[in-house]
Parts: sequence; C-alpha cells; structure tokens
Amino acid sequence: MTTKHDQIFGTTQETIGQTRRRVLTGVAGVAGAAAAGATAVVGSDALAATDEARAAYADPANPGLPKIDMQIDPARTALVVVDPQIDFLAPKGVAWDVVGESVTEQGVVDNLERLFIAAKGADMPVVVSPHYYYPQDHKWQFEGTLERVMHGINMFDRKDPLNLDGFEGSGADWMPQYKKYIEDGKTIVCSPHKVYGPEQNDLVLQLRKIGMDKVILAGMSANLCVESHMRELLETGFEVAVIRDATAGAKVPEGDGYLAALINFRMIANAVWWTDDAVQRIAQGA
Repeated sequence: MTTKHDQIFGTTQETIGQTRRRVLTGVAGVAGAAAAGATAVVGSDALAATDEARAAYADPANPGLPKIDMQIDPARTALVVVDPQIDFLAPKGVAWDVVGESVTEQGVVDNLERLFIAAKGADMPVVVSPHYYYPQDHKWQFEGTLERVMHGINMFDRKDPLNLDGFEGSGADWMPQYKKYIEDGKTIVCSPHKVYGPEQNDLVLQLRKIGMDKVILAGMSANLCVESHMRELLETGFEVAVIRDATAGAKVPEGDGYLAALINFRMIANAVWWTDDAVQRIAQGA
C-alpha cells in the first residue's frame, strides 16, 4: 500500500529495494587497493537522501554561522558507527514505526554501507558503538522518556552480556548487510552504551589507544545517540565530522528528531558532510 508519505517522498518497498541493489552494483568486496575500493563506491549509482528530503532539510541560503571543515588525516581518522542494528534500521525493528520514515528518506541503510565500504577500502579504522540492554537494565528505578520507551518495547534486548542465545537476527543484532564489514576481524566493537552517549562504554579509550583524534560519525539515531556521541567526543578533544544522510531520527507529535539534530550538528560539529562527500574524502585521503 502506498502511503501519503510515499507519495510525497517517492519511497516504496520497491524503491527501497532498488536503492539497495544500486549501492551494491559493481562492489564485489572490500579487499584490494584503497583507491580502487573507494573509486568503486564513488562510481556506483547508489542514492543518498531523496531530492525531496534534501530540499526539506536544506542548509539555509544565507547562513549566519561560519563554515567550519575537517581534513582527513589517514593516520588519525576513524569511522565511528553508532547502533547499526536491526531495531533501528529494518522494517521489522521495534523502532521502525517512528524512525522508518526518516531512515528511508535519508537513504541511511545504504549510506552506512557505503561508508563501511569506503573506510574498509581505505584501510581506515572502523569502530562500532552498539546499544544493548540486559535483564539487569530493566530493573532501573528511574528512566528518561525514551529510555522508558526503549525498555517498554524491548529494544536492543539480550539475555545477558555473555549469552548469545536468540541474538542472531534479533533486534539487537547488526543489519545483515553490515556483518561482513563488522565481523571481518578488524573492526573494533566497543562495549555497549546504555543511555545515549559513550560515557559508559570504551569508545574514547579504544580510539585513543589506536592514535585517533578525528572521527567521521554516522549511525542511529540523530538527536539521541549520534548527537550524544558527537558531544562527548568533542568534549574529550576529538574533531568530529557528522554524516548528515547516514543518520535519521524519530518523527513523533513532539517533533522531528532528525531536524533537531541537524540544527545542533550545524552549530557544534567540526563538519557536516553528505555521504557522497565523505566517500570522496576518504578515497582522496587513502
């Protein structure tokens, strides 16, 4: 069934599938020379955000703030991906009803894969900061608004820190198309963050231990975990470039989470890039 949103943004299950196929066209793997791998990504006809979404969230024609940018130094730059998990990014995920519209119009699922491919092709460190909840986390005596929502819908639930029974294909698992990048023996998977930011996991430690002080940041969701990661990384001395169409946010009566985040990205981050731009910069820096 075509919804009003589909009519406005031109998104249907068929077009989503077509975009998925386009991003993989000509990309047979991530091995090989960095330049060749990155060129394959740049040269594909994968789509980023829809034209309608680009227009709806366009930068101001007459900005009032200075334009700041970040330069990629291959020896100091890592790709950090937050929550690339089924519960956020797949129609069967428990959060899809509120984030699916934004995920689809921004092309997030494919754009994240393009970033994985580009980073792997350039031998850039990739670090994943996941979100998991264990049974003890459901015994907290107080919660914020969206903590309560996430706990109530069993988002990111696992049996315990060491038990993987039922994990495969669950909402807490990686999106299937990302597994070949995340599980390649090179990607750093951090301990889980528990609310929104990385203050309670080892992301900063892992980045410092491999000599990184510049971060290309993407993942879910825009005004929650991604923005919280951006703020903590900046506060601890990192440069951060946020990929604007490799994240998305909830749309609820209280507001548009993606728009809220985009405003803060513009005001706070060292750079705000499109996926196309990021992929080209990664290739050039390889």
